[in-house]
Amino acid sequence: MKNYKRLLIYIKPYLGTFGLAIICIICASGANLYLPWIIKDMIDKVLAERDMAMLNFISVSIVVVFAFRGFFYYWQSYLVSYIGQRVVVDVREVMFKKFQRMPMAYFDKHQTGETMSYLTNDVGAIQSALVDNLIEMFTEGAILIGSIAMMFYLDWKLTLLTLITVPLVAWAMRIFGKKIKSTGTVIQEKLADITSLLQESISSIRVVKSFVRESYEIDRFKVENELNFKATMDNVRLTSLLTPTVEFLAAVAVTLIVWFGGYEVVNGIMSAGALVAFLTYAVNLANPVKRLSRIYGRLQKAMAAIDRIFTVLDLPETVNDKPNAIDLPKVVGSVTVENVTFSYDGIHNALENVSFEVKPGQMIAFVGPSGAGKSTIANLIPRFYDVTEGAIKIDGNDLRDVTVNSLREQIGIVPQETLLFSTTVMENIRYGRLDATDEEVIAAAKSANADKFIRDLPEGYQTQIGERGLNLSGGQRQRMAIARAMLKNPQILILDEATSALDTESEKIVQAALDDLMVGRTSFVIAHRLSTIFAADKIFVIDKGRICESGTHKELLELGGVYSNLYNIQFSSL
Repeated sequence: MKNYKRLLIYIKPYLGTFGLAIICIICASGANLYLPWIIKDMIDKVLAERDMAMLNFISVSIVVVFAFRGFFYYWQSYLVSYIGQRVVVDVREVMFKKFQRMPMAYFDKHQTGETMSYLTNDVGAIQSALVDNLIEMFTEGAILIGSIAMMFYLDWKLTLLTLITVPLVAWAMRIFGKKIKSTGTVIQEKLADITSLLQESISSIRVVKSFVRESYEIDRFKVENELNFKATMDNVRLTSLLTPTVEFLAAVAVTLIVWFGGYEVVNGIMSAGALVAFLTYAVNLANPVKRLSRIYGRLQKAMAAIDRIFTVLDLPETVNDKPNAIDLPKVVGSVTVENVTFSYDGIHNALENVSFEVKPGQMIAFVGPSGAGKSTIANLIPRFYDVTEGAIKIDGNDLRDVTVNSLREQIGIVPQETLLFSTTVMENIRYGRLDATDEEVIAAAKSANADKFIRDLPEGYQTQIGERGLNLSGGQRQRMAIARAMLKNPQILILDEATSALDTESEKIVQAALDDLMVGRTSFVIAHRLSTIFAADKIFVIDKGRICESGTHKELLELGGVYSNLYNIQFSSL
Protein backbone atom coordinates (compact mmCIF):
# COMPACT_ATOMS: atom_id res chain seq x y z
CA MET A 1 0.00 0.00 0.00
CA LYS A 2 3.07 2.31 -0.07
CA ASN A 3 2.16 3.78 -3.44
CA TYR A 4 -1.49 4.16 -2.46
CA LYS A 5 -0.34 6.17 0.57
CA ARG A 6 1.81 8.27 -1.79
CA LEU A 7 -1.27 8.86 -3.90
CA LEU A 8 -3.24 9.98 -0.84
CA ILE A 9 -0.61 12.72 -0.33
CA TYR A 10 -2.19 14.41 -3.35
CA ILE A 11 -5.40 14.71 -1.30
CA LYS A 12 -3.59 16.84 1.31
CA PRO A 13 -4.43 20.21 -0.33
CA TYR A 14 -8.11 19.22 -0.19
CA LEU A 15 -8.27 17.89 3.38
CA GLY A 16 -10.98 20.39 4.38
CA THR A 17 -13.19 19.31 1.51
CA PHE A 18 -12.35 15.67 2.24
CA GLY A 19 -13.43 16.10 5.88
CA LEU A 20 -16.79 17.51 4.79
CA ALA A 21 -17.20 14.60 2.36
CA ILE A 22 -16.57 12.08 5.18
CA ILE A 23 -19.16 13.81 7.38
CA CYS A 24 -21.70 13.62 4.53
CA ILE A 25 -20.89 9.94 3.94
CA ILE A 26 -21.37 9.14 7.64
CA CYS A 27 -24.66 11.05 7.78
CA ALA A 28 -26.00 9.40 4.62
CA SER A 29 -24.95 5.97 5.92
CA GLY A 30 -26.51 6.72 9.30
CA ALA A 31 -29.86 7.17 7.60
CA ASN A 32 -29.58 3.63 6.26
CA LEU A 33 -28.91 2.34 9.79
CA TYR A 34 -32.19 3.79 11.07
CA LEU A 35 -34.38 1.72 8.74
CA PRO A 36 -33.96 -1.67 10.55
CA TRP A 37 -34.95 0.10 13.80
CA ILE A 38 -38.17 1.23 12.09
CA ILE A 39 -38.89 -2.43 11.24
CA LYS A 40 -38.29 -3.43 14.87
CA ASP A 41 -40.71 -0.78 16.18
CA MET A 42 -43.31 -1.74 13.54
CA ILE A 43 -43.30 -5.37 14.69
CA ASP A 44 -42.89 -4.92 18.46
CA LYS A 45 -44.99 -1.74 19.01
CA VAL A 46 -47.30 -1.00 16.09
CA LEU A 47 -48.35 -4.56 15.19
CA ALA A 48 -48.03 -6.19 18.62
CA GLU A 49 -49.28 -3.29 20.79
CA ARG A 50 -51.42 -1.47 18.17
CA ASP A 51 -49.64 1.81 18.97
CA MET A 52 -51.03 4.43 16.49
CA ALA A 53 -48.78 7.22 17.81
CA MET A 54 -45.74 5.12 16.98
CA LEU A 55 -47.18 4.42 13.52
CA ASN A 56 -47.59 8.15 12.88
CA PHE A 57 -44.07 8.82 14.16
CA ILE A 58 -42.61 6.08 11.91
CA SER A 59 -44.46 7.41 8.86
CA VAL A 60 -43.14 10.94 9.37
CA SER A 61 -39.61 9.73 10.22
CA ILE A 62 -39.36 7.70 6.98
CA VAL A 63 -39.97 10.85 4.91
CA VAL A 64 -37.57 12.90 7.05
CA VAL A 65 -34.84 10.23 6.99
CA PHE A 66 -34.95 9.83 3.20
CA ALA A 67 -34.88 13.62 2.69
CA PHE A 68 -31.95 13.78 5.11
CA ARG A 69 -30.24 10.90 3.29
CA GLY A 70 -30.78 12.46 -0.16
CA PHE A 71 -29.28 15.80 0.93
CA PHE A 72 -26.10 14.22 2.30
CA TYR A 73 -25.86 11.69 -0.55
CA TYR A 74 -25.74 14.56 -3.07
CA TRP A 75 -22.96 16.34 -1.20
CA GLN A 76 -20.91 13.17 -0.59
CA SER A 77 -20.98 12.38 -4.31
CA TYR A 78 -20.17 15.95 -5.35
CA LEU A 79 -17.36 16.53 -2.84
CA VAL A 80 -15.61 13.19 -3.37
CA SER A 81 -15.89 13.57 -7.14
CA TYR A 82 -14.43 17.08 -6.88
CA ILE A 83 -11.47 15.80 -4.85
CA GLY A 84 -10.92 12.85 -7.19
CA GLN A 85 -11.01 15.01 -10.30
CA ARG A 86 -8.63 17.57 -8.76
CA VAL A 87 -6.19 14.79 -7.81
CA VAL A 88 -6.38 13.36 -11.33
CA VAL A 89 -5.63 16.82 -12.76
CA ASP A 90 -2.72 17.27 -10.34
CA VAL A 91 -1.21 13.83 -11.01
CA ARG A 92 -1.58 14.25 -14.78
CA GLU A 93 0.18 17.62 -14.51
CA VAL A 94 2.99 16.10 -12.43
CA MET A 95 3.35 13.30 -14.98
CA PHE A 96 3.47 15.75 -17.88
CA LYS A 97 6.10 17.85 -16.10
CA LYS A 98 8.12 14.67 -15.47
CA PHE A 99 8.06 13.75 -19.17
CA GLN A 100 9.07 17.29 -20.10
CA ARG A 101 12.12 16.95 -17.82
CA MET A 102 13.09 13.44 -18.88
CA PRO A 103 16.27 13.20 -20.98
CA MET A 104 16.23 12.32 -24.67
CA ALA A 105 17.61 8.88 -23.75
CA TYR A 106 14.21 8.00 -22.22
CA PHE A 107 12.32 8.83 -25.41
CA ASP A 108 14.87 6.89 -27.47
CA LYS A 109 13.84 3.73 -25.59
CA HIS A 110 10.09 4.26 -25.19
CA GLN A 111 7.40 4.63 -27.84
CA THR A 112 5.27 7.76 -27.95
CA GLY A 113 2.10 5.70 -27.49
CA GLU A 114 3.48 4.11 -24.34
CA THR A 115 4.20 7.54 -22.88
CA MET A 116 0.69 8.70 -23.83
CA SER A 117 -0.77 5.63 -22.11
CA TYR A 118 0.62 6.78 -18.76
CA LEU A 119 -1.20 10.10 -19.07
CA THR A 120 -4.48 8.59 -20.28
CA ASN A 121 -5.07 4.96 -19.26
CA ASP A 122 -2.99 4.88 -16.06
CA VAL A 123 -4.00 8.30 -14.73
CA GLY A 124 -7.60 7.42 -15.65
CA ALA A 125 -7.35 4.42 -13.30
CA ILE A 126 -6.59 6.84 -10.45
CA GLN A 127 -9.97 8.46 -11.05
CA SER A 128 -11.63 5.10 -10.50
CA ALA A 129 -9.52 4.43 -7.40
CA LEU A 130 -10.23 7.80 -5.80
CA VAL A 131 -13.75 8.69 -6.92
CA ASP A 132 -16.01 5.67 -7.36
CA ASN A 133 -14.08 3.29 -5.11
CA LEU A 134 -13.40 5.85 -2.39
CA ILE A 135 -17.08 6.83 -2.10
CA GLU A 136 -18.14 3.19 -1.92
CA MET A 137 -15.36 2.26 0.48
CA PHE A 138 -16.28 4.92 3.03
CA THR A 139 -20.03 4.45 2.54
CA GLU A 140 -19.90 0.69 2.96
CA GLY A 141 -17.34 1.02 5.75
CA ALA A 142 -19.64 3.38 7.67
CA ILE A 143 -22.61 1.03 7.18
CA LEU A 144 -20.45 -1.94 8.24
CA ILE A 145 -19.24 -0.29 11.46
CA GLY A 146 -22.68 1.12 12.25
CA SER A 147 -24.38 -2.25 11.66
CA ILE A 148 -21.91 -4.03 13.96
CA ALA A 149 -22.49 -1.40 16.67
CA MET A 150 -26.28 -1.80 16.45
CA MET A 151 -25.96 -5.59 16.43
CA PHE A 152 -23.90 -5.48 19.64
CA TYR A 153 -26.58 -3.26 21.17
CA LEU A 154 -29.34 -5.74 20.25
CA ASP A 155 -27.51 -9.00 21.20
CA TRP A 156 -23.75 -9.13 21.84
CA LYS A 157 -23.58 -12.95 21.94
CA LEU A 158 -25.26 -13.31 18.56
CA THR A 159 -22.94 -10.60 17.16
CA LEU A 160 -19.78 -12.41 18.29
CA LEU A 161 -21.11 -15.59 16.68
CA THR A 162 -21.66 -13.67 13.45
CA LEU A 163 -18.15 -12.24 13.38
CA ILE A 164 -16.52 -15.70 13.37
CA THR A 165 -16.45 -15.54 9.57
CA VAL A 166 -14.53 -12.21 9.45
CA PRO A 167 -10.99 -13.75 9.50
CA LEU A 168 -12.03 -16.11 6.69
CA VAL A 169 -13.24 -13.15 4.60
CA ALA A 170 -9.98 -11.26 5.22
CA TRP A 171 -7.95 -14.32 4.19
CA ALA A 172 -9.94 -14.72 0.95
CA MET A 173 -9.55 -11.04 0.07
CA ARG A 174 -5.81 -11.17 0.66
CA ILE A 175 -5.29 -14.24 -1.54
CA PHE A 176 -7.45 -12.93 -4.37
CA GLY A 177 -6.10 -9.40 -4.04
CA LYS A 178 -2.53 -10.35 -4.96
CA LYS A 179 -3.67 -12.19 -8.07
CA ILE A 180 -6.06 -9.40 -9.12
CA LYS A 181 -3.29 -6.81 -8.82
CA SER A 182 -0.98 -8.99 -10.93
CA THR A 183 -3.55 -9.29 -13.71
CA GLY A 184 -4.25 -5.56 -13.40
CA THR A 185 -0.59 -4.85 -14.19
CA VAL A 186 -0.84 -6.98 -17.33
CA ILE A 187 -4.02 -5.10 -18.38
CA GLN A 188 -2.30 -1.70 -18.08
CA GLU A 189 0.69 -2.97 -20.06
CA LYS A 190 -1.57 -4.28 -22.82
CA LEU A 191 -3.47 -0.99 -22.92
CA ALA A 192 -0.11 0.77 -23.33
CA ASP A 193 0.73 -1.59 -26.22
CA ILE A 194 -2.58 -0.79 -27.93
CA THR A 195 -2.04 2.97 -27.48
CA SER A 196 1.49 2.65 -28.90
CA LEU A 197 0.26 0.69 -31.92
CA LEU A 198 -2.54 3.22 -32.54
CA GLN A 199 -0.16 6.18 -32.36
CA GLU A 200 2.39 4.49 -34.60
CA SER A 201 -0.14 3.33 -37.19
CA ILE A 202 -2.14 6.57 -37.39
CA SER A 203 0.93 8.83 -37.47
CA SER A 204 2.35 6.68 -40.31
CA ILE A 205 -0.94 6.44 -42.23
CA ARG A 206 0.65 7.75 -45.47
CA VAL A 207 3.19 4.91 -45.40
CA VAL A 208 0.47 2.38 -44.55
CA LYS A 209 -1.69 3.45 -47.49
CA SER A 210 1.19 3.80 -49.94
CA PHE A 211 2.22 0.17 -49.32
CA VAL A 212 -1.43 -1.02 -49.13
CA ARG A 213 -0.85 -2.39 -45.63
CA GLU A 214 -4.26 -1.59 -44.12
CA SER A 215 -5.04 -5.30 -43.65
CA TYR A 216 -1.64 -5.90 -42.09
CA GLU A 217 -2.20 -3.07 -39.59
CA ILE A 218 -5.70 -4.35 -38.81
CA ASP A 219 -4.26 -7.81 -38.08
CA ARG A 220 -1.62 -6.27 -35.80
CA PHE A 221 -4.32 -4.39 -33.93
CA LYS A 222 -6.48 -7.52 -33.64
CA VAL A 223 -3.60 -9.40 -32.00
CA GLU A 224 -2.97 -6.65 -29.41
CA ASN A 225 -6.70 -6.19 -28.82
CA GLU A 226 -7.13 -9.93 -28.23
CA LEU A 227 -4.22 -10.01 -25.77
CA ASN A 228 -5.83 -7.14 -23.87
CA PHE A 229 -9.16 -9.03 -23.89
CA LYS A 230 -7.52 -12.15 -22.43
CA ALA A 231 -5.77 -10.14 -19.71
CA THR A 232 -9.03 -8.39 -18.84
CA MET A 233 -10.95 -11.68 -18.66
CA ASP A 234 -8.31 -13.14 -16.32
CA ASN A 235 -8.94 -10.17 -14.05
CA VAL A 236 -12.73 -10.51 -14.38
CA ARG A 237 -12.51 -14.24 -13.57
CA LEU A 238 -10.67 -13.56 -10.32
CA THR A 239 -12.90 -10.62 -9.36
CA SER A 240 -16.03 -12.64 -10.13
CA LEU A 241 -14.74 -15.55 -8.05
CA LEU A 242 -13.93 -13.32 -5.07
CA THR A 243 -17.49 -12.01 -4.69
CA PRO A 244 -19.31 -15.39 -4.45
CA THR A 245 -16.61 -16.66 -2.08
CA VAL A 246 -17.29 -13.75 0.26
CA GLU A 247 -21.06 -14.15 -0.23
CA PHE A 248 -20.84 -17.83 0.77
CA LEU A 249 -18.99 -16.93 3.96
CA ALA A 250 -21.63 -14.25 4.64
CA ALA A 251 -24.37 -16.88 4.09
CA VAL A 252 -22.73 -19.05 6.75
CA ALA A 253 -22.92 -16.10 9.16
CA VAL A 254 -26.60 -15.49 8.32
CA THR A 255 -27.36 -19.19 8.88
CA LEU A 256 -25.84 -18.98 12.35
CA ILE A 257 -27.94 -15.88 13.08
CA VAL A 258 -31.16 -17.49 11.90
CA TRP A 259 -30.65 -20.61 14.01
CA PHE A 260 -29.32 -19.04 17.20
CA GLY A 261 -31.61 -15.98 16.96
CA GLY A 262 -34.64 -18.19 16.35
CA TYR A 263 -33.66 -20.24 19.39
CA GLU A 264 -33.54 -17.06 21.55
CA VAL A 265 -36.96 -15.85 20.27
CA VAL A 266 -38.56 -19.25 20.94
CA ASN A 267 -37.18 -19.19 24.48
CA GLY A 268 -38.27 -15.58 25.13
CA ILE A 269 -34.72 -14.18 25.35
CA MET A 270 -35.19 -11.91 22.33
CA SER A 271 -38.25 -10.26 20.75
CA ALA A 272 -39.33 -11.07 17.21
CA GLY A 273 -38.86 -7.44 16.17
CA ALA A 274 -35.35 -7.39 17.59
CA LEU A 275 -34.46 -10.56 15.65
CA VAL A 276 -35.83 -9.12 12.40
CA ALA A 277 -33.89 -5.89 13.04
CA PHE A 278 -30.78 -7.94 13.85
CA LEU A 279 -31.21 -9.94 10.63
CA THR A 280 -31.63 -6.68 8.70
CA TYR A 281 -28.43 -5.34 10.23
CA ALA A 282 -26.75 -8.66 9.41
CA VAL A 283 -27.83 -8.25 5.79
CA ASN A 284 -26.53 -4.70 6.01
CA LEU A 285 -23.33 -6.27 7.31
CA ALA A 286 -23.19 -8.87 4.54
CA ASN A 287 -23.83 -6.41 1.72
CA PRO A 288 -21.00 -4.03 2.70
CA VAL A 289 -18.62 -6.97 3.08
CA LYS A 290 -19.62 -8.22 -0.38
CA ARG A 291 -19.31 -4.74 -1.90
CA LEU A 292 -16.05 -4.04 -0.08
CA SER A 293 -14.61 -7.24 -1.56
CA ARG A 294 -15.63 -5.97 -5.01
CA ILE A 295 -14.10 -2.55 -4.25
CA TYR A 296 -10.95 -4.28 -3.01
CA GLY A 297 -10.65 -6.10 -6.33
CA ARG A 298 -11.07 -2.87 -8.28
CA LEU A 299 -8.56 -1.10 -6.05
CA GLN A 300 -6.01 -3.83 -6.66
CA LYS A 301 -6.49 -3.38 -10.40
CA ALA A 302 -6.11 0.39 -10.03
CA MET A 303 -3.03 -0.13 -7.88
CA ALA A 304 -1.30 -1.73 -10.87
CA ALA A 305 -1.74 1.56 -12.75
CA ILE A 306 -0.69 3.60 -9.70
CA ASP A 307 2.47 1.49 -9.38
CA ARG A 308 3.29 2.19 -13.03
CA ILE A 309 2.81 5.93 -12.51
CA PHE A 310 5.11 6.11 -9.49
CA THR A 311 7.68 3.95 -11.25
CA VAL A 312 7.91 6.67 -13.90
CA LEU A 313 7.89 9.50 -11.35
CA ASP A 314 10.81 7.80 -9.57
CA LEU A 315 12.94 7.52 -12.72
CA PRO A 316 16.18 9.52 -12.47
CA GLU A 317 16.47 12.67 -14.54
CA THR A 318 19.98 12.01 -15.82
CA VAL A 319 20.34 15.39 -17.55
CA ASN A 320 19.51 17.95 -14.87
CA ASP A 321 20.93 20.96 -13.08
CA LYS A 322 23.58 20.58 -10.42
CA PRO A 323 22.62 22.04 -7.04
CA ASN A 324 25.12 24.87 -7.58
CA ALA A 325 24.52 25.32 -11.32
CA ILE A 326 24.65 28.91 -12.57
CA ASP A 327 22.78 30.60 -15.39
CA LEU A 328 24.91 30.76 -18.51
CA PRO A 329 25.69 34.45 -19.23
CA LYS A 330 24.91 35.83 -22.67
CA VAL A 331 27.34 33.89 -24.83
CA VAL A 332 29.88 35.20 -27.29
CA GLY A 333 29.91 31.88 -29.11
CA SER A 334 33.24 30.11 -28.55
CA VAL A 335 32.84 26.34 -28.22
CA THR A 336 35.47 23.89 -26.99
CA VAL A 337 35.11 20.11 -27.21
CA GLU A 338 37.75 18.40 -25.04
CA ASN A 339 38.47 14.66 -25.40
CA VAL A 340 34.77 13.79 -25.60
CA THR A 341 33.69 10.16 -25.57
CA PHE A 342 30.01 9.27 -25.61
CA SER A 343 27.93 6.08 -25.57
CA TYR A 344 24.16 5.75 -25.92
CA ASP A 345 23.97 2.29 -24.39
CA GLY A 346 27.01 2.25 -22.11
CA ILE A 347 28.63 -0.45 -24.26
CA HIS A 348 29.38 0.89 -27.73
CA ASN A 349 30.93 4.32 -28.16
CA ALA A 350 29.25 6.65 -30.65
CA LEU A 351 32.13 9.14 -30.22
CA GLU A 352 35.71 8.48 -29.11
CA ASN A 353 38.15 11.10 -27.91
CA VAL A 354 36.78 13.95 -30.05
CA SER A 355 38.40 17.37 -29.61
CA PHE A 356 38.09 20.67 -31.48
CA GLU A 357 37.74 24.40 -30.85
CA VAL A 358 35.40 26.88 -32.49
CA LYS A 359 35.77 30.65 -32.42
CA PRO A 360 32.78 33.00 -32.14
CA GLY A 361 30.96 33.53 -35.42
CA GLN A 362 32.59 30.63 -37.25
CA MET A 363 30.68 28.23 -39.47
CA ILE A 364 31.66 24.64 -38.69
CA ALA A 365 30.54 21.67 -40.81
CA PHE A 366 30.40 17.98 -39.98
CA VAL A 367 30.40 15.46 -42.82
CA GLY A 368 30.79 11.72 -43.04
CA PRO A 369 28.90 8.49 -43.64
CA SER A 370 25.60 7.72 -41.88
CA GLY A 371 26.06 6.60 -38.29
CA ALA A 372 29.51 8.15 -38.04
CA GLY A 373 28.55 10.40 -35.08
CA LYS A 374 27.72 13.74 -36.72
CA SER A 375 24.25 14.11 -35.14
CA THR A 376 25.63 12.88 -31.82
CA ILE A 377 27.92 15.90 -31.61
CA ALA A 378 24.95 18.14 -32.45
CA ASN A 379 22.94 16.50 -29.66
CA LEU A 380 25.68 16.98 -27.07
CA ILE A 381 26.10 20.75 -27.62
CA PRO A 382 22.55 21.63 -26.34
CA ARG A 383 23.05 18.90 -23.72
CA PHE A 384 20.29 16.58 -24.87
CA TYR A 385 22.72 13.98 -23.53
CA ASP A 386 25.67 14.28 -21.14
CA VAL A 387 29.12 13.27 -22.35
CA THR A 388 30.44 9.96 -21.03
CA GLU A 389 33.99 11.31 -20.79
CA GLY A 390 35.61 14.68 -21.43
CA ALA A 391 33.86 18.05 -21.51
CA ILE A 392 32.12 20.55 -23.77
CA LYS A 393 32.53 24.21 -22.90
CA ILE A 394 30.85 27.38 -24.17
CA ASP A 395 32.80 30.56 -23.48
CA GLY A 396 34.83 28.50 -21.01
CA ASN A 397 31.77 27.25 -19.07
CA ASP A 398 31.38 23.49 -18.77
CA LEU A 399 27.84 22.64 -19.91
CA ARG A 400 27.29 20.56 -16.77
CA ASP A 401 27.98 23.58 -14.56
CA VAL A 402 25.24 25.79 -16.03
CA THR A 403 21.46 25.42 -15.94
CA VAL A 404 19.95 23.51 -18.85
CA ASN A 405 17.37 26.22 -19.59
CA SER A 406 19.92 29.05 -19.76
CA LEU A 407 22.04 26.93 -22.13
CA ARG A 408 19.27 25.94 -24.53
CA GLU A 409 17.76 29.45 -24.56
CA GLN A 410 20.93 30.56 -26.39
CA ILE A 411 21.03 27.74 -28.95
CA GLY A 412 18.86 27.55 -32.05
CA ILE A 413 18.23 24.28 -33.89
CA VAL A 414 16.88 23.73 -37.39
CA PRO A 415 16.38 19.97 -37.79
CA GLN A 416 16.10 17.90 -40.98
CA GLU A 417 12.44 17.08 -40.26
CA THR A 418 10.61 20.17 -39.06
CA LEU A 419 7.92 19.52 -36.45
CA LEU A 420 5.10 22.04 -36.39
CA PHE A 421 2.16 22.26 -34.02
CA SER A 422 -1.54 22.03 -34.86
CA THR A 423 -2.11 25.75 -34.48
CA THR A 424 -1.73 28.89 -36.56
CA VAL A 425 1.30 29.85 -38.61
CA MET A 426 1.73 32.88 -36.34
CA GLU A 427 1.85 30.77 -33.17
CA ASN A 428 4.19 28.22 -34.72
CA ILE A 429 6.78 30.88 -35.50
CA ARG A 430 6.19 32.64 -32.17
CA TYR A 431 7.21 29.37 -30.46
CA GLY A 432 10.77 30.63 -30.92
CA ARG A 433 10.07 33.52 -28.51
CA LEU A 434 6.69 33.50 -26.80
CA ASP A 435 6.68 37.22 -25.98
CA ALA A 436 7.33 38.30 -29.59
CA THR A 437 4.89 40.75 -31.16
CA ASP A 438 3.06 40.03 -34.41
CA GLU A 439 5.36 42.51 -36.16
CA GLU A 440 8.45 40.65 -34.92
CA VAL A 441 7.00 37.33 -36.09
CA ILE A 442 6.32 38.75 -39.55
CA ALA A 443 9.82 40.27 -39.70
CA ALA A 444 11.33 36.85 -38.90
CA ALA A 445 9.18 35.23 -41.61
CA LYS A 446 10.38 37.78 -44.15
CA SER A 447 14.01 37.12 -43.20
CA ALA A 448 13.36 33.39 -43.72
CA ASN A 449 11.82 33.94 -47.20
CA ALA A 450 8.52 32.66 -45.79
CA ASP A 451 6.33 35.77 -45.78
CA LYS A 452 5.11 35.43 -49.39
CA PHE A 453 3.86 31.84 -49.20
CA ILE A 454 2.33 32.51 -45.77
CA ARG A 455 0.28 35.42 -47.10
CA ASP A 456 -0.91 33.18 -49.96
CA LEU A 457 -2.43 30.73 -47.43
CA PRO A 458 -6.25 30.94 -46.97
CA GLU A 459 -6.04 32.98 -43.75
CA GLY A 460 -2.45 34.17 -43.96
CA TYR A 461 -0.64 34.09 -40.63
CA GLN A 462 -3.82 32.93 -38.89
CA THR A 463 -4.12 29.78 -41.02
CA GLN A 464 -4.42 26.57 -39.02
CA ILE A 465 -1.74 24.36 -40.53
CA GLY A 466 -2.99 20.96 -39.33
CA GLU A 467 -1.21 18.19 -37.50
CA ARG A 468 2.59 18.45 -37.85
CA GLY A 469 2.09 20.87 -40.76
CA LEU A 470 1.62 18.06 -43.29
CA ASN A 471 -0.51 20.26 -45.53
CA LEU A 472 2.60 22.40 -46.22
CA SER A 473 5.48 21.46 -48.50
CA GLY A 474 8.84 20.43 -47.06
CA GLY A 475 10.42 23.72 -48.12
CA GLN A 476 7.61 25.74 -46.54
CA ARG A 477 7.88 23.86 -43.25
CA GLN A 478 11.65 24.33 -43.26
CA ARG A 479 11.37 28.09 -43.85
CA MET A 480 8.93 28.31 -40.92
CA ALA A 481 11.50 26.51 -38.77
CA ILE A 482 14.15 29.00 -39.86
CA ALA A 483 11.79 31.89 -39.04
CA ARG A 484 11.25 30.36 -35.61
CA ALA A 485 15.02 30.16 -35.07
CA MET A 486 15.51 33.75 -36.30
CA LEU A 487 12.88 34.97 -33.86
CA LYS A 488 14.73 33.24 -31.02
CA ASN A 489 17.89 35.07 -32.13
CA PRO A 490 20.40 32.57 -30.67
CA GLN A 491 24.15 33.13 -30.71
CA ILE A 492 24.82 29.43 -31.41
CA LEU A 493 23.05 27.68 -34.28
CA ILE A 494 22.78 23.98 -35.16
CA LEU A 495 21.58 22.96 -38.63
CA ASP A 496 21.01 19.21 -38.79
CA GLU A 497 20.91 18.36 -42.52
CA ALA A 498 18.34 21.15 -42.87
CA THR A 499 18.11 20.93 -46.69
CA SER A 500 18.79 17.26 -47.39
CA ALA A 501 15.12 16.32 -47.87
CA LEU A 502 14.31 19.19 -50.24
CA ASP A 503 14.17 19.43 -54.00
CA THR A 504 16.71 21.65 -55.79
CA GLU A 505 14.42 24.69 -56.10
CA SER A 506 13.30 24.53 -52.45
CA GLU A 507 16.88 23.95 -51.35
CA LYS A 508 18.04 27.19 -52.99
CA ILE A 509 15.31 29.22 -51.27
CA VAL A 510 15.92 27.58 -47.88
CA GLN A 511 19.71 27.81 -48.22
CA ALA A 512 19.46 31.54 -48.88
CA ALA A 513 17.44 31.90 -45.67
CA LEU A 514 19.97 29.79 -43.78
CA ASP A 515 22.86 31.92 -45.06
CA ASP A 516 21.12 34.99 -43.63
CA LEU A 517 20.41 33.17 -40.37
CA MET A 518 24.08 32.17 -39.85
CA VAL A 519 25.48 35.69 -40.22
CA GLY A 520 27.26 36.70 -36.99
CA ARG A 521 26.46 33.42 -35.22
CA THR A 522 28.54 30.38 -34.33
CA SER A 523 27.03 27.74 -36.59
CA PHE A 524 27.31 23.97 -36.66
CA VAL A 525 26.12 22.44 -39.93
CA ILE A 526 25.61 18.72 -40.41
CA ALA A 527 25.81 18.38 -44.16
CA HIS A 528 24.68 15.72 -46.56
CA ARG A 529 25.07 17.87 -49.65
CA LEU A 530 28.62 19.20 -49.72
CA SER A 531 27.58 22.16 -51.88
CA THR A 532 26.03 23.76 -48.79
CA ILE A 533 29.31 23.89 -46.84
CA PHE A 534 31.92 25.07 -49.36
CA ALA A 535 32.14 28.38 -47.45
CA ALA A 536 32.57 26.76 -44.01
CA ASP A 537 35.43 28.10 -41.89
CA LYS A 538 36.28 24.53 -40.96
CA ILE A 539 34.99 21.12 -41.99
CA PHE A 540 35.36 18.07 -39.73
CA VAL A 541 35.11 14.66 -41.36
CA ILE A 542 33.67 12.16 -38.87
CA ASP A 543 34.12 8.43 -39.34
CA LYS A 544 33.39 5.70 -36.78
CA GLY A 545 33.03 8.23 -33.98
CA ARG A 546 36.36 9.97 -34.59
CA ILE A 547 37.57 13.05 -36.45
CA CYS A 548 39.62 11.65 -39.28
CA GLU A 549 40.15 14.91 -41.26
CA SER A 550 39.65 18.63 -40.73
CA GLY A 551 40.24 21.79 -42.74
CA THR A 552 38.59 24.10 -45.26
CA HIS A 553 36.92 22.78 -48.40
CA LYS A 554 40.00 23.59 -50.46
CA GLU A 555 42.43 22.07 -47.94
CA LEU A 556 40.46 18.81 -47.71
CA LEU A 557 40.26 18.45 -51.50
CA GLU A 558 44.02 18.87 -51.72
CA LEU A 559 44.44 16.26 -48.96
CA GLY A 560 42.79 13.65 -51.19
CA GLY A 561 41.25 11.66 -48.32
CA VAL A 562 37.73 10.78 -47.18
CA TYR A 563 36.29 14.24 -47.92
CA SER A 564 37.80 14.31 -51.39
CA ASN A 565 36.27 10.90 -52.06
CA LEU A 566 32.82 12.08 -50.87
CA TYR A 567 33.14 15.15 -53.11
CA ASN A 568 34.06 13.08 -56.15
CA ILE A 569 31.10 10.74 -55.56
CA GLN A 570 28.61 13.63 -55.38
CA PHE A 571 29.99 15.70 -58.26
CA SER A 572 31.43 13.07 -60.60
CA SER A 573 28.33 13.15 -62.81
CA LEU A 574 28.36 16.92 -63.16
